[in-house]
This record gives sequence, C-alpha cells and structure tokens, in this order.
Amino acid sequence: MSPRDDVPNLKGLDGEGSVQVHQPEDAKIEGAKVFSVYGKGGIGKSTTSSNLSAAFSMLGKRVLQIGCDPKHDSTFTLTGSLVPTVIDILKEVDFHSEELRPEDFIFDGFNGVKCVEAGGPPAGTGCGGYVVGQTVKLLKQHHLLEDTDVVIFDVLGDVVCGGFAAPLQHADRALIVTANDFDSIYAMNRIIAAVQAKSANYKVRLAGCVANRSRETDEVDRYCETVGFNRIAHMPDLDAIRRSRLKKKTLFEMDDEEDIVQVRKEYIRLAETLWNGTEPLAPAPLPDREIFELLGFD
Repeated sequence: MSPRDDVPNLKGLDGEGSVQVHQPEDAKIEGAKVFSVYGKGGIGKSTTSSNLSAAFSMLGKRVLQIGCDPKHDSTFTLTGSLVPTVIDILKEVDFHSEELRPEDFIFDGFNGVKCVEAGGPPAGTGCGGYVVGQTVKLLKQHHLLEDTDVVIFDVLGDVVCGGFAAPLQHADRALIVTANDFDSIYAMNRIIAAVQAKSANYKVRLAGCVANRSRETDEVDRYCETVGFNRIAHMPDLDAIRRSRLKKKTLFEMDDEEDIVQVRKEYIRLAETLWNGTEPLAPAPLPDREIFELLGFD
C-alpha cells in the first residue's frame, strides 16, 4: 500500500488539503443568528464579545456566548468568574454526555446572557475543533439553541487551528477585531483569507471589522478601502474598558461615566447593525509584501 493511500481526499470540503474537523449536517445551528468573533491574540476579542453579548441582551435578544479558547476566560465579565469548561465536565463523566444536565455546563451571565466555555485539550494533545463540535452537540441535545436569538462564538487567535475553523461552519457572519497597527491588520488579512476559504462551502460571510483599543482608525480604514472591507465600529483606547475587566464586569454594569456611556452606545449600534444584517463582504486579502508597502514599511 502506498504511504498516501490512507490520506482522505478532502478536495472541495474545507479548502483543498484541509484536515480540519468537518461538522455533520445535523450539527448545524438553526433559528438563531450566529456570529464568530476573530482577531489576533490579545486584541480584545473576549472584551468585544462579552460587551456585544450584553448589548444584544439590552436590545431584548436571547443571547448565548460560547468561549472557544482553552484559557476559558471569554465569559468571566458576564458571569463574574471563570466557569468550568465543557471538556472538563465531560471528562468527569468519562465523556458520557447523556449524564450531563444543562446547568452543569451553561451559566447565567449579565442580563440573562447564557455562557458556555468550550475549553480545549491540553497543549499538543488534540484538536480544538473537536471541542467546539462537542459543545454544539451538547447544546442541541438539550434543546438549548431553540430559545436563542443570537449565538456569539469568541474564537482563539490561531488561524490554522481547527478550533479557529470549526465556528465558521456554524456562523452566518464573521467579525474581526483589530487595532490601528501593522500586526493587527496583518492578522486580519490572514483571517480574511481563512474565512473566504470557508465561505466556498459554508454560509459564513464577513461582516466587517471593529477597530479596538485605537485612538485613530486611519491605517485600518486605508487597508479596508484597499481590499474592499468595512469598519463597522470603533472602540477607543479607554482605561474604563481595562477597569471593567479588572472588576469582572461588562461596560453595561459600570458607573455612568461619560466615556463609558459613549462606548455602550457604540456597542448597541454595533449589535443593531449586526442584527439588521450586513452586506456579505468578499474582500481580496493582500500578499504579505503588499501589506508592508501599504502600511509604510520598507
């Protein structure tokens, strides 16, 4: 037998040559609007996701946020604590999911937002895509998606990981969090390419980007104009946002200081924009050298 006889032919599934976890048809999320939040590590995806979940809840929507990072800190500003992960709870019952109750893995957060932390395997021991798939399977088994209007996946920053790709198989729109600097925009360019590859076989499309922790947006806007992308929100570099994480709270639970009130309004506006529907964008990501040239690097 040839050494390659046991390599599956995945051409046309999730991008030619992909070996990422492929979700079955019956695992699809139906009924709710599903958003996946992406961006490079440390850019503020969890802060953005949690405040966006809170904003949707303030609009009267029934919201479920799923953290997809082994750090399992996506929802702690909503719940006020680090909640147990799905993978850890499954280990406790020797992966007999039928023994679990909803309250074992889903937790109430601010203003009724439901919170789940998928978790992940120990470093180097497994695929994050499997964990995301098991989490969605559990939610469907317990009919927890039937009374949900909005699902937000807060996704880890590794573009090549199955844990990155799996939420794209469920999402309607992908939202990218960036900053007004080269590293963040470079990561956004790679994420755009990854989402575009998935969109060939799944319903997911790009919604736009959020400029986060940025006083200005000129570099982000220049990139977006070049590739055909949209910036749909701007969250300024405010100490109040950092303080909210230290207090384990969303911005909607902070005191009504003027800058906090303004950022809350921006999150509400973003939630309304996403709920009302965004144009399905198809930007053309740039080769690496062209990004360097665009952003002024020699």
